[in-house]
Amino acid sequence: MRNRSLIAVTAALAAGALSLTACGSRDTGKANDAAGEGTVVTIGFDAPLTGELSALGLGMKNSVDLAVKQANKNKEVPGVTFKIEALDDQAQPSSGQQNATKLVADKSVLGVVGPLNSSVAQSMQKVFDAAQVVEVSVNTNPALTQGDKWDKGEKARPFKTYFRTATTDAIQGPFAAEYLYNTAKKKKVFVVDDKKTYGAGLAATFSAHFKKLGGAVVGTEHVNPEAKDFGSVATKIKNSGADVVYYGGEYPVAGPLSAQVKKSGATIPLIGGDAIYSDEYLKLTGARGEGDMATSVGAPVEDLPSAKKFIEDYKAAGYKEAYGAYGGFSYDSAWAIIQAVKAVAKDGKLPSDARAQVTESLQKVSFDGVMGKVSFDEYGDATNKQLTVYEVSGGSWKAVTTGTFGG
Repeated sequence: MRNRSLIAVTAALAAGALSLTACGSRDTGKANDAAGEGTVVTIGFDAPLTGELSALGLGMKNSVDLAVKQANKNKEVPGVTFKIEALDDQAQPSSGQQNATKLVADKSVLGVVGPLNSSVAQSMQKVFDAAQVVEVSVNTNPALTQGDKWDKGEKARPFKTYFRTATTDAIQGPFAAEYLYNTAKKKKVFVVDDKKTYGAGLAATFSAHFKKLGGAVVGTEHVNPEAKDFGSVATKIKNSGADVVYYGGEYPVAGPLSAQVKKSGATIPLIGGDAIYSDEYLKLTGARGEGDMATSVGAPVEDLPSAKKFIEDYKAAGYKEAYGAYGGFSYDSAWAIIQAVKAVAKDGKLPSDARAQVTESLQKVSFDGVMGKVSFDEYGDATNKQLTVYEVSGGSWKAVTTGTFGG
């Protein structure tokens, strides 16, 4: 699930900025030079900053903010000052599309980090692509980069401006299936999803591989992501004889579902993907969450030598919210955009087709990031395909194993 100019003008010229071409103007750059700012590049950001998923979204925003501040402090791109424009999509596709339209209208925006939700990303991709604005996300649905027929072996990249720093559910689902069947020795699963792009897609890749391994899907159910009462579903799960529940969706539903399954008398664990790997899930399940599991993209950030400085700097910056499951990936997403800008900026000036050149440069970006090596394949997918299984133990998430599907 675990996501972005040209030359901004001063406040007095803001109204006129929208009439510029997609590449800005040299005169505007001079105005900024006079103000002591140099060339200003805005990195857009979109995620749920309010609502039930805001804990994840705020951690992402803070991480992008940290990347921007560090780039400016260290003069990562001489003559260029970076700014962040953060917008709230409330996990709603319609809001995401409106935010995308707003961001591309700002000619200083050369890239966007986000969104969190794959369904929101679907509503934004075309807007960004039409404006040649690069987008780097933490979404995990495979169709976003490989097209709707990816599962039939017919991969086709829909939008060349869309990239991601986290691996996909084409890997995450089977990774969970192999862990459950081969290591946890679970043979009968009841599969539930929220019918959304991320949840349904993840549940489908998990189910297909679990059955391929020899496991049995003893029941399936779709739930309303706005609901809180899952009593009838819990009863079906209890009566199915399942020894594990797989949930495709996010923690606001997964938490209550798990608690209600246990309350019904079915003392079996629930496992889901990266969108339930959150401290918020622990609050929702309480003691009944003990033994539940989640897969999440990447290795545990606290165990990565590459993430040590990020964690220290994040704490030192005093952000109120935890960086969460996607903080490191969001920092890397912002840094990828910064490196792409660096490749096209010359003496603090941007080319007339800066947005197009940043997109082209991003495809070639390669650096050692917070979460490991950052680079992209021909579909815009992350080449880092590590995943981790976490289990709730003693009221907190503990890493169980890290690896790659088939690795």
